Amino acid sequence: MGQSLSIHNLEAWYGSNKILKGINMEIRPNQVTAIIGPSGCGKSTFVRCINRMHETLPRTRVRGEISLDGRSIYDLNPVALRKTVGMVFQKANPFPSMSIYDNVVAGLRLNGMKNKQELKASAEKSLRMAALWDEVKDRLNYSGMSLSGGQQQRLCIARALAVEPSVLLMDEPASALDPIATTHIEELIRSLKEIYTIIIVTHNMQQAARIADSTAFFLSGELVEHGPTSEIFTNPHDKRTEDYITGRFG
Repeated sequence: MGQSLSIHNLEAWYGSNKILKGINMEIRPNQVTAIIGPSGCGKSTFVRCINRMHETLPRTRVRGEISLDGRSIYDLNPVALRKTVGMVFQKANPFPSMSIYDNVVAGLRLNGMKNKQELKASAEKSLRMAALWDEVKDRLNYSGMSLSGGQQQRLCIARALAVEPSVLLMDEPASALDPIATTHIEELIRSLKEIYTIIIVTHNMQQAARIADSTAFFLSGELVEHGPTSEIFTNPHDKRTEDYITGRFG
């Protein structure tokens, strides 16, 4: 099952540039939370703080607290945290030298799983959850790069699911895809929230309206507003949210 997230006074920097300015936010389990806002407002930095990827970059720092079901993520080993908090990136990034099968089980092997039957079962389960099994079951030994863009993104989702996280971060997962592939990803996200807590960064406000239970609007590193998606889109409390959603800026 998905886990809840609590973010308190989260601040993040690149060098002297402050990217996030005191974010406070509660994210409920087994919901899709969309992060919207113009380019450069801190959306990607925010999700990268949740699995501690932001701090792996040079000249970065983070201050504040992020808790996962009440436990600070800073009490967890980063590798263990990333097993619990999976990540899917904007551009599909299958490991180019690996087969479809090896891509899916890469994280399991990294975590010490060696039993071939267990690996095989996990690969099939993850590919089924990513709605990809029927398309690739007869060519698991083909390169992951042999798949279409939309299939590659679902392969990356399967790879993230294989290690059985409870939270799934998705940074613009459909922005490079055509409308049909995007529909596949959106349908998949809707089905996966039954098991996972999902946070999706998106520039596409229609997409947020279609798939998100709650939506957070970021502007210049600040969280302007966070609430039920229907409310954010039809009755926002802050004029800046209304201006962004109606296309007056951004």
